[in-house]
Amino acid sequence: MKLRLPRFRRGRLLAGAAALAVVAGAGTWTAAGSGEPPPVHREDTVLEMPDAAVDTSYFTAGGGGRRPAVLIGHGFGGSKDDVRDEAERLARSGYAVLTWSARGFGRSGGRIGLNDPQYEVKDVSRLIDWLARRPEVQLDADGDPRVGVTGGSYGGAIALLAAGYDRRVDAIAPRITYWNLADALFPQGVFKKLWAGVFFTTGSAGGLRPAGPAAATAPDPGSARQAGTPAGPGAPPAPGCGRFQPELCAMYERVAVAGKPDEQARDLLQQRSPSAVGDRIKVPTLIVQGQSDSLFPLDQADAMARAVAANGAPVSVDWEAGGHDGGTDETARVRARVTAWFDRHLKGDDGVSTGPAFRVSRSGGIDSTDGRIKLRGAGADHYPGLTPAARPVALSGPEQSFANPPGGAPPALSAMPGIGGQLSALGAGFALDFPGQFARFDSAPLDAALRVTGTPSVRVRVRSTAPDGSAVLFGKVYDVGPDGRTQVLPHQLVAPVRVTDAQQGAGVDLRLPAIDHEVQAGHRLRLVLAATDFGYATPAAPATYTVAVEGPLAVPVADGVTTAAAPLPAWTWALPLAAAALAAALLLVRRGGRRGPGPAPEPDPERAGVPLEITGLTKRYGSVKDDRYAVQDLSFRVEQGQVLGLLGPNGAGKTTTLRMLMGLISPDAGEIRVFGHAVRPGAPVLSRVGAFVEGAGFLPHLSGRANLELYWQATGRPPEDSHLAEALEIAGLGDALERAVRTYSQGMRQRLAIAQAMLGLPDLLILDEPTNGLDPPQIREMRDVMIRYAAGGRTVIVSSHLLSEVEQSCTHLVVMDRGRLVQAGPVAEITGGGDTLLVTPADGPVARTTLEKIAALEGVGSVTASDEAILVRLAGATPADLIAELVRLEVPVAAVGPHRRLEDAFLTLIGGPA
Repeated sequence: MKLRLPRFRRGRLLAGAAALAVVAGAGTWTAAGSGEPPPVHREDTVLEMPDAAVDTSYFTAGGGGRRPAVLIGHGFGGSKDDVRDEAERLARSGYAVLTWSARGFGRSGGRIGLNDPQYEVKDVSRLIDWLARRPEVQLDADGDPRVGVTGGSYGGAIALLAAGYDRRVDAIAPRITYWNLADALFPQGVFKKLWAGVFFTTGSAGGLRPAGPAAATAPDPGSARQAGTPAGPGAPPAPGCGRFQPELCAMYERVAVAGKPDEQARDLLQQRSPSAVGDRIKVPTLIVQGQSDSLFPLDQADAMARAVAANGAPVSVDWEAGGHDGGTDETARVRARVTAWFDRHLKGDDGVSTGPAFRVSRSGGIDSTDGRIKLRGAGADHYPGLTPAARPVALSGPEQSFANPPGGAPPALSAMPGIGGQLSALGAGFALDFPGQFARFDSAPLDAALRVTGTPSVRVRVRSTAPDGSAVLFGKVYDVGPDGRTQVLPHQLVAPVRVTDAQQGAGVDLRLPAIDHEVQAGHRLRLVLAATDFGYATPAAPATYTVAVEGPLAVPVADGVTTAAAPLPAWTWALPLAAAALAAALLLVRRGGRRGPGPAPEPDPERAGVPLEITGLTKRYGSVKDDRYAVQDLSFRVEQGQVLGLLGPNGAGKTTTLRMLMGLISPDAGEIRVFGHAVRPGAPVLSRVGAFVEGAGFLPHLSGRANLELYWQATGRPPEDSHLAEALEIAGLGDALERAVRTYSQGMRQRLAIAQAMLGLPDLLILDEPTNGLDPPQIREMRDVMIRYAAGGRTVIVSSHLLSEVEQSCTHLVVMDRGRLVQAGPVAEITGGGDTLLVTPADGPVARTTLEKIAALEGVGSVTASDEAILVRLAGATPADLIAELVRLEVPVAAVGPHRRLEDAFLTLIGGPA
């Protein structure tokens, strides 16, 4: 049975490398055509080891000459075929590469010994012997090849063990692996039953198998061992033991039945762990560990880094985004770094950069082009460990009691082997704590963002009613949203602990899961101590636990780890380079060789306070002979604090103008300046512009707040620059912000889109049809949003077909028709040229009889009265005539002025019906 990890599309469940093999027998050379030079040649050989035959592949490329060698192990449950791509890549990079299927896996024989020093580790030494006899391999001395070892998970452990047992190993690069297998499967004395079950089910399935190639390659069937011959003790395997050594089977069955480990089990696994020879590992070591890994968490990498560094060897630590639980795949980046590591320490190339001493992958938001998670690397020139300087965060909550249910069911859900990383990569992890089975303690909302890098810790006091006074607890730290209900468990990780002698209470220093996670301002931290967890064994007998915190939560903060800017997607540079010649040719054909706009003019300091100034803007689509212009000789200016309405019928050029303003297309002539800077595609000044055009796309399963946070992360700008709270206050979403976007009405989605455009509080905000699909109350709210935003000294440009709303919300207008400017100015000036006068009485409402007299005047068409004013439509009389008649009728008048609806003015300006 072979299980596959979500993290590795071609890998096996525990993705790594496994037991090794040694040498005897001859193979034949075959060409593994890579499709690109240099060709890679592969030699498949079954090598005879004591008690087993091991299936190997040997890869070389290029011409003659000696070169360093690399051994690559595979993941538990897999075979040498799983690492073929990596082997061919390293071969093309100038290495002789040997891969093998470990004992009990693939086409190799023998029993699985979990990297038993007497079998799998000795197999590696025999493989190194074989490499030393190859004419292509560089030697440091007779029988001593220049060799490195790499692999992931099971194979990462064999890389460490090989360096500890064989001094000929010159450099290693273990990935997502363990330092102490007993600590990994029995953390703090708690049995990690789900992952252990995966291990032993995978290794037990199918029983012992023949090697296959052994019969074909062995020269004498009577003398050659068959690959299915058991390794280790000669007794046949126990029923159900499959390919495992019997002592491992017995250990697992004993622990699985008891639900907790014993000392014999711990000793057996520790003897086969790299930690047993930690003081002997003295070679350059690149440690790559996954953040989304409930099997071998970051504390395993921390232990190996400290041990190897203490021996005086160079060490670099890399926390990648994925792991055994899946998550974002970084295979290509990690392989490139491993190659660089070997180039430096095997080839001796001092010009190669091996990266920082510590690197961690962090989310850079979602790539809008393909919907994938973008990553940014943060680094430091030294590894901070899991306990750098800590910031105390006070927790509140009284002493609390909760139950361990009979049989430990139903269990809480947190660690989910193989899938938890897929969810957490999107910020949508799922965790469930059953009422009555946990205690929780909350911090106050954070006044600033907090980056947690390492393992938080807290002192708690525990009492248990269990007969032996023991308790099994699962500690986890949630990132809780401002509403107090939305919570995310970083990487779905949980820290178990077994407490003993707690009848009267026992103090426990609880080390929580090691993570790299940013908690936003306004969020809070929540410590949860639960009695059950899906991935672990818990006591079957019911009991009551009582816990209290005895101090603050110590949160590790590694200030020296700085995050790089978000990398550009490959297409942003690859496509322009590939298309440069074609684009130049097309421009020459389409424009008859006309020159482009050239370099951007220097900023004009005198216009640094002007949000927008457009001068002579022209854009034409179609052929050179076509006289149709989308925009022609357009000029206007917008000042701070204005709400400018951009009006015009369909085809007037409004959208083209906005696209040029945002740098999406280039004008044929003219100039756009924003705060004195000329606008070009990608101009830095555009960071001061926020835009909402034709709606925004959101992830429906995430809350409104989560969508905004992901969007801001995608910009690559610091979180504190988002001004999220201010944008949300202006948008006025209220409690709806914490709900999933799929529950939003159209109006709420529009306001969320406006809030997204307002992130960073841009000085110039552009809104294209912001009231589309809104009902009248929502339209009024949107109007208030725009007015409030501009009231802070910023500027808003809004394009809309709702002229009545533009009239009420805008201070200034620009009217366009057929690409040209028709009129620009304050709303009052544009609406002030009609035949209707607004009369404001000085003493309140005018009597009905007086209104009738005004309506009967010669040259007056109609009279309409309200509580505060009278609208008089003239039908031949002049304003002076009307004022004279009002004086004659003794109507006290405070003011008389023109009045015309914007709709009337607009239709008049564009030549429509008045």
